[in-house]
Formats: sequence, structure tokens, C-alpha cells
Amino acid sequence: MTTKNITLSMPEELVRRAKVLAAQRDTSVSALVAQLLEELVGDVPHYDQAWAEEESLMADGIGLRVGDITWTRDDLHIR
Repeated sequence: MTTKNITLSMPEELVRRAKVLAAQRDTSVSALVAQLLEELVGDVPHYDQAWAEEESLMADGIGLRVGDITWTRDDLHIR
């Protein structure tokens, strides 16, 4: 997998603590951030599947019917 550099802005104290944690785990802050982001977006395929199902429902409808329209636009806007 290719990597891409990004720039993040974080409070100094958070960066300091992240560096300590990374050192304790014998890794880098970049690896910690990548791992966290992977966990957060790991469910994306599920999202894509759910969205496809929703689009199908929107296109096909789900069989609900309100009934005959017995009013006009002007009826709705009488003041």
C-alpha cells in the first residue's frame, strides 16, 4: 500500500503524550494515527452496502401509499 503524507495540527501536550505512547509501544505517532483511523473507517464497506440498499429502496419504493390527493396547491396556501 502506498502512503501519503498529511499535516495535522494538535495541541502540544497531546503531541508530547502521543510521542511517549508511541515510544512505549515501539512504534511511531504516524503508525498510531494510522491504526486509529483504520479502526474508525474499517466499517466503510458496511456503509457502502447499506447505502446501496437505501438507494434501491428509494428507486423502487417500499409500497407505501398515502391515498388520493383531494386538494390543490391553492387549497394548501389559503391564508
